[in-house]
Amino acid sequence: MTTTTADHNISAQQKAVEEDLVNRVLQSFDACENPRLKQLMESLVVHLHDFIRDVRLTEEEWNYAIDFLTAVGHITDDKRQEFVLLSDTLGASMQTIAVNNEAYENSTEATVFGPFFLDDAPEVELGGDIAGGAQGQPAWIEGTVTDTEGNPVPNARIEVWECDEDGLYDVQYADERMAGRAYLHTDASGEYRFWGLTPVPYPIPHDGPVGNMLQAVGRSPVRCAHLHFMVTAPELRTLVTHIFVEGDPQLEIGDSVFGVKDSLIKKFEEQAPGTPTPDGRDLGDQTWARTRFDIVLAPGAWDFAFRRNPPECQCFT
Repeated sequence: MTTTTADHNISAQQKAVEEDLVNRVLQSFDACENPRLKQLMESLVVHLHDFIRDVRLTEEEWNYAIDFLTAVGHITDDKRQEFVLLSDTLGASMQTIAVNNEAYENSTEATVFGPFFLDDAPEVELGGDIAGGAQGQPAWIEGTVTDTEGNPVPNARIEVWECDEDGLYDVQYADERMAGRAYLHTDASGEYRFWGLTPVPYPIPHDGPVGNMLQAVGRSPVRCAHLHFMVTAPELRTLVTHIFVEGDPQLEIGDSVFGVKDSLIKKFEEQAPGTPTPDGRDLGDQTWARTRFDIVLAPGAWDFAFRRNPPECQCFT
């Protein structure tokens, strides 16, 4: 549903007062010498004032919003970024990803980065195990990395990370051990393979202001089961994505951060105890799963380190 100020029976005199304020705020940026900053600030003001006028925001509601954002800031620390959580749950993160990762031919779709990536994950050899002691059903994941013309991409770096069977990432463990993450490289044919865990659904942190917001609007904090990938290779666009589990009931309910794309839903085929594994690993009487995820990278070098650790913003200098 969309409305405009015209729907609220606002008098011409009142409209003029409100529009005059918008124009005066916009004019305050006339001396800005940075064209991009000027564009950002002007658009922000227009949309913010349009929102206030559209919903006829009360002073009590505006004060509540300020208190809410203050609480988001207070709970944020070096291990928890509540503002990222807010961006994710409002779909702003996914919209930014959509804008910055335009569809290109048959390239693999991108999705949210999430808050649980670590730079210092261990390296594993092809066929290695990323679980690192994290508990869950073993899963064999394999595939290829190619460009959009089908050429294999050798030595592509693949970062993978995921939660354990209880829905916890290693950064949430009390003992600070590292588990459920690693990186590996494709072979000369662009192929990769590793052991991980069958992903499970889990709730995002919901004991703070963002969780209160989700509860107030009747939304689930649960994310669909997924496994994170970040794939980098020279002269190709860095891919940040997940794969999701076909048949996960949470897919019908919805992903709390809107990260699911149909092309990323993969079948994790469960194997009976005693079924021979691809690498001869002995799993005893344990069930395991396997899936395939072929990755296609779009052209265009993109330094993801810049995205995670950008230089000081030049907008305000």
